[in-house]
Amino acid sequence: MALLPVGTLCAQEQPLFRKAGAPLDQRVSDLLHTLTLSEKISLLGYNSPAIERLHIPAYNWWNEALHGIARGGEATVFPQAVGLSASFNAPLAKAVAASISTEARAKYNLAVAAGRHVQYMGLNFWTPNINIFRDPRWGRGQETYGEDPYLTGVMAGAFVQGLQGDEPGALKTAACAKHFAVHSGPEADRHSFNAVVDEKDLRETYLYAFKKMVDGHVESIMCAYNRVNSQPCCTGNTLLQDILRKEWKFGGQVVTDCWALDDIWLRHKAIPTREEVAAAAIKAGVNLDCANILQDDVLKAIDKGWLKPAEVDSALSASLRTQMKLGLYDAPGASRYSGYGADSVNNAWHTALALQAARESMVLLKNNGVLPLRADKYASMLVTGSNSASLEALMGNYHGVSGNMVTFTAGLSKAAGPGMALQYDQGCDFTDTLHFGGIWASQNCDVTVAVIGLTPLLEGEEGDAFLSASGGDKNSLSLPRSQVVFMQKLRAAHKKPIIAVVTAGSAVDVSAIEPYADAIIFAWYPGEQGGNALADIIFGKYSPAGRLPVTFYQSLQDLPDYKDYSMKNRTYRYFTGKVAYPFGFGLSYTTFAYDWQQAPAAGYKANDTIRMSVQVRNTGSMDGDEVLQAYITYPNQERMPLKELKAFKRVHVKQGGTTAVTLEIPMAELQKWDLQQQRWKLYKGTYGVHIGSSSADFRLTRNIVVK
Repeated sequence: MALLPVGTLCAQEQPLFRKAGAPLDQRVSDLLHTLTLSEKISLLGYNSPAIERLHIPAYNWWNEALHGIARGGEATVFPQAVGLSASFNAPLAKAVAASISTEARAKYNLAVAAGRHVQYMGLNFWTPNINIFRDPRWGRGQETYGEDPYLTGVMAGAFVQGLQGDEPGALKTAACAKHFAVHSGPEADRHSFNAVVDEKDLRETYLYAFKKMVDGHVESIMCAYNRVNSQPCCTGNTLLQDILRKEWKFGGQVVTDCWALDDIWLRHKAIPTREEVAAAAIKAGVNLDCANILQDDVLKAIDKGWLKPAEVDSALSASLRTQMKLGLYDAPGASRYSGYGADSVNNAWHTALALQAARESMVLLKNNGVLPLRADKYASMLVTGSNSASLEALMGNYHGVSGNMVTFTAGLSKAAGPGMALQYDQGCDFTDTLHFGGIWASQNCDVTVAVIGLTPLLEGEEGDAFLSASGGDKNSLSLPRSQVVFMQKLRAAHKKPIIAVVTAGSAVDVSAIEPYADAIIFAWYPGEQGGNALADIIFGKYSPAGRLPVTFYQSLQDLPDYKDYSMKNRTYRYFTGKVAYPFGFGLSYTTFAYDWQQAPAAGYKANDTIRMSVQVRNTGSMDGDEVLQAYITYPNQERMPLKELKAFKRVHVKQGGTTAVTLEIPMAELQKWDLQQQRWKLYKGTYGVHIGSSSADFRLTRNIVVK
C-alpha cells in the first residue's frame, strides 16, 4: 500500500488534511499536528521543500502574472497593467485575469504531470501591483493602474476576481496585492528609504486600494522593502498588525518582498541580527518569506526564547489555508480545473482578448483629421522608428513569451495588404543624433508611421531596466533626443502625413514631437497583439477610446522632490499647475453628447448612495466607445482634493444611437480622514457631481448638499 500514489488510497485511509470536503480549519490543524517543528519552519520560505514522508511535493511560491504569466514559458502577453488601466474597463480586466488563471492551471497541470515543481509554474501570483503612481519618474509605475486610488481599486479589484475565480471556498489561483505600503520609488533607494507620510495621505491615497483588495478577499498581501514613518514594512506593527490584521480583519497570507527581511538588518539597520528579524517578522504577522531568513533563523530565535513553536503554527497556518483552497492537498483530478491542458494556453480566444485589450488601451492624443486612414487614399506607407519592430516595446516588464508577438510593423503590413507599397526602416536608435535612415523613403511614401518612445530597458525595476541612467527610474520626461531629432528631420523632408506612435509605461514629454506629427497615438506596452491593435486604429477598423490613467505634466520642475511622499501638488487630485494632458484624457474618431436622464438628488445623508443616469448620444460619423467619468468636488475644507474620480463606465454606442448609463457613488466614498479625531468623516456642505470625458472636461454638473 505504501507504494501506491496518494490519490489511489481509499478515502477512509486519507489523513484529514487531504479530505477536500472537511472544514478548512480542521484540515489545517490536522496538518500542523502532523508536521514536525523543523518541517514547519522549512515551509516558511517561498522555495518550500518536499515533505517526503507525507508525500507533499516541493512547491515554489514565487510566480508573477502582471499582464500574463511571466517568466514561465509560453503564455498570452496582454497589455502592461498601466495600459490595461487606460481601458477604463473593469469587466475587461476581470476577463484578462480569468484567462491568465486558466493558463496558469493548464501550465501547472502540465508541470506536475511531468514531475516538475519549479519556479514560475505554481498557482500563487504576486500580482497586482497597486501602489499609487504618484510621480512619473518611477520606473515601476508601468506595473500599476495609475495615479488614482479609486481607478486602481476598481481595476485591480476586477483583476483579482479574475485570478481567484468564483468557486466559493476555493481558489482558481491566488492573487497578492503589493507592495504594502507607500512604495513608489526611488528604485535606487528602495531597499533603504523611509517614506514619511501623515495619516491623511496614508489613508486616503496610499492605503485606499489595499483596503479595497482586503474587502474583496484578496488572498495575499506583500509587504514592501521600505520603511513607513521609520517602521520597516515587513516588521512594523502599525501596518501589519494595527491596520491590516486588527482594523481591516485580514485573515489571509502576508508574504515579504524578496529579501526584504535582509534589508531590515543590513540596510535599514532597524533590527541588529537575522534571528531578531525572523522573530519580529513572525510576531508582526508575516507568513511567508521570499528569501530564507525564516527558514534559516526561526529555530535559532526559538532557542533564544524570542519565539514560541505556537507562533510558528500561527504563521504557517495562513499559507496552508491558501494551498488547500487551491486544492494542492486534494486527490489528483479532484479540481474542476484538472482537465486544463496545452490547448488552454495562448489559444485563439486568449489571443482575441489580447487584441481587444490592446485596442482599448491605446490613447489618441492628437488628430488633425488624418486618422483614420482611408486605405484607398494612400498607395504607399513607411513604417519606421526605433520601436517599430521592437519586441521589448510590446512586452513591458514582468512579461511572458508568445509565438504570436505582432510588432507594429508586422501588424500594419498585414492590415495594409499586398496592394499597398509598405516599407520598413528602423530610422533611428535611442542614442545616435547624427545618423538616420528612412528619410528618403518617407519623402517617397504617401504616409509615414513613426513608432518611437521608451522600452522597459529604459524604465523599470532596479536591475532589469539596465539602460536606465537612474537605477530603473527616469530622470526626465524627455523622449530620447535621437527620436526628437528624427521626427524633426521627417517633418522637414516633406509635408505629407506623419503619424507618431509613442510607447512607454509612464508620462513623457509629447510636446517635443507634437509639432512634427499630424496624429499621436500613445500605445503603452500593448502586449503580443500590439501591432494588430495599432493597425485596427490607424485604418479605422476601431475607434480609439483609451484614457490616460496618469497626468502628463509639462515638466518635472512642476513637481515636488521625488523622495517627498506628501500628496501636495501631486496627481490630478492635488496638482494646481497647467498640464500637457489631463488625467482621463483621450480622443475618439467620433463625438458624443451627454444629457441627464436622472440627475442626482439635491441632498444626501451618510448612508445614502448617489444614483444618476446619463443619456450618451453618438453624434459623430462612426460607432465607438465612450468613457463616462464621474468626479466629485468637495466643500471648502483644508486639504480636500481639487476633484476626485468616484465612478466610471466604458460603453459602446453606435453611430446616431443613444445609450443610458447608470452610475452610483456610495456616500461612504466621500469620507475623508480627520487628522484630529483619527477617523473617517463625512463632512457636511455642498459637493459637486460632475460627469465628463476627462478630469478637465465636465459636461454635466449638479450640486448636492450633505446634511
